[in-house]
Amino acid sequence: MYNISQKYFLQLVFFAKILIIAGAYFIISNKLLDHGAFNRQLLFEKFGSFKLLDYAFLLFLLLLSLTNWILEILKWRSLVKFVKPISFAKAMDQSLSSLTASLITPNRIGEYGAKAIYFVKGERSKIMLLNFLGNFSQMSITLVFGFLGLFILWENQPPFKFNSSALLGYSIVLVLLMSCAILLRKKWRPWFSSLKKQFLSIPYATHKRACLYSVLRYLVFSHQFYFFLLFFGVDIQYVMAMPLIFSMYFIASVIPGFVIFDWLVKGSVAVSLFGYYGVNEIIVLSITGFMWIFNFALPSLVGMFFVLTFDGSTLKLKQSEVLK
Repeated sequence: MYNISQKYFLQLVFFAKILIIAGAYFIISNKLLDHGAFNRQLLFEKFGSFKLLDYAFLLFLLLLSLTNWILEILKWRSLVKFVKPISFAKAMDQSLSSLTASLITPNRIGEYGAKAIYFVKGERSKIMLLNFLGNFSQMSITLVFGFLGLFILWENQPPFKFNSSALLGYSIVLVLLMSCAILLRKKWRPWFSSLKKQFLSIPYATHKRACLYSVLRYLVFSHQFYFFLLFFGVDIQYVMAMPLIFSMYFIASVIPGFVIFDWLVKGSVAVSLFGYYGVNEIIVLSITGFMWIFNFALPSLVGMFFVLTFDGSTLKLKQSEVLK
């Protein structure tokens, strides 16, 4: 057993901050300089012919990203209220710093630990549960709108009629998933029962606010994608574009991966979907790249400041505490 002094503990916290910031900076800068993310000729042509209205449109798109993250911060503050009330500033600190810390973790799993360390030990399990509730509500809304988008495409857009081989493939996958669920039902039953009990302990009003903020966020960033299509001069009707966008987010959301590859996953799905209507794949990839920059990279850069200013007061150890 080794005693850990306060001095060494603070040094560990400092090095952890540096590693998080350095990793996030490397990911963001590498993504911005990645020649495969954007077509430079397309961007030079677009921005070289900018007019005042184009600048106003770009500012509008940035404001949508700001709105998106304000809604996420408000959602987190409303969730944490179940444990203890926090200010908007603290909710912003926790939301943006956890985004920065989660960049290099699969499916943003690092966000759970990053938010939990802002609270004392006895509150962390509840905080992780609330974070799960927030993500679960966002995923649920994505699935609901996604099914709606796929249904509209299925009914109204002939190119999206599934052929027999594709239908057989999806059926096999569905059967395998159901078989796995049945086989693991007994093993998972205690865990699901415990999770259900904890979920029911959270007030209904908290669930309702989480869903409301999730719907508003979804509408904001899905319409932001549509406005990016208009910004790049894509001639596509609103009633056709939105089901495609809903379907894109649905398909991309069920593919596990890292936040750093979020633009690539959405880009590949978007290219496949919008390709049916002749939308240039370079434009689609550029839009998914800009969406990643506006909604992940820029907030993560702000989050670096909050990571750096994290004081670690909830993690400080007493001199008598030991590691086993």
